Amino acid sequence: MTSSSVGVEGVDSAAAKPARPQTPYQVLRMLPRDATPAQQDSAIQAWFQPKEIHYSGRPDTLHLPGHDIGRSLRDVNLPQYYRESFFSKDSLFHSELNGGRYGVAGDPIPYTVRSDNFFTSLLLGCFILLLLAYAYTRRFIARQLHDFFYAHHSEGATSFSETASELRFQFVLVLLTCLQLAIIYYFYINTYVTQTFVLESDYQFIGIAFGVCLASLLIRVLAYTAVNCVFFDGKKNGQWMRSLFFLTALEGVALYPVVLLQVYFDLSVRNVVYYFVFVVVLAKILTFYKCFVIFFRQNGFYLQIILYFCALEIIPFLALWGTLGLIVEELKINF
Repeated sequence: MTSSSVGVEGVDSAAAKPARPQTPYQVLRMLPRDATPAQQDSAIQAWFQPKEIHYSGRPDTLHLPGHDIGRSLRDVNLPQYYRESFFSKDSLFHSELNGGRYGVAGDPIPYTVRSDNFFTSLLLGCFILLLLAYAYTRRFIARQLHDFFYAHHSEGATSFSETASELRFQFVLVLLTCLQLAIIYYFYINTYVTQTFVLESDYQFIGIAFGVCLASLLIRVLAYTAVNCVFFDGKKNGQWMRSLFFLTALEGVALYPVVLLQVYFDLSVRNVVYYFVFVVVLAKILTFYKCFVIFFRQNGFYLQIILYFCALEIIPFLALWGTLGLIVEELKINF
């Protein structure tokens, strides 16, 4: 074997000799694939021995020229103004602090009645009650419409009697009328008077307005009963009360669509007020007509019917409006 061949074999053996691993990853590569975690840990400890860390004791020379050497933050006698800086409480300087959101906050979505779950549930409940009332009392409503405009039946007693279910649904429609009046009055006050009240929520104001409207209706019924029992017989009184409740129920049915239009289609409150005035005036005209047909048609007392109508219809309506105005003055917040 020549010397050249011996030299080549020496180089090959030196290249084949494994080098010392420099990282734990290289140590793990040397182990078989089925090595357990304990074996891996033992192999790493065999190749790498932990050593004590020695920090440099040389002075810091990275200070500004002409200034003293900075003091260590580990010094317990270091004043507080040394420890604090402009970025001491910055969330970027302290990862343990919540940094919040970055950027400009967007404008909050304004409150609208259409997005209010309470109003949506309330109007949906009214719609369901209207459908049920029409389904169970449509024949009763048709008979009342026929009797309302048919003078022959208006002169005497009615030719039909209501069932208990029909009376219940008619009473529900009367309550819906009071509720529609309260909601429309809330729209009017919220647009033309004030939007802030001393109450916790606007729902309470609608409840108060609903109670006032219902109380006004009960006072009207008691006043009609007390006056009619003195001057007219029982048959005409019963016919008149049926006509009064029927007209009141129809007012609620007529006002419900305009409430939906205002809530979900942004109908202006001014148009809502115009429609409300039209419905109220039409209802008062029909009430005057029915009052004349039932009580004063045969007698021809025109002055008496005007006094009767003003005392029991116009004055209670004005009193209701004034009472609601006083309540608003007491509940609104004056800045």
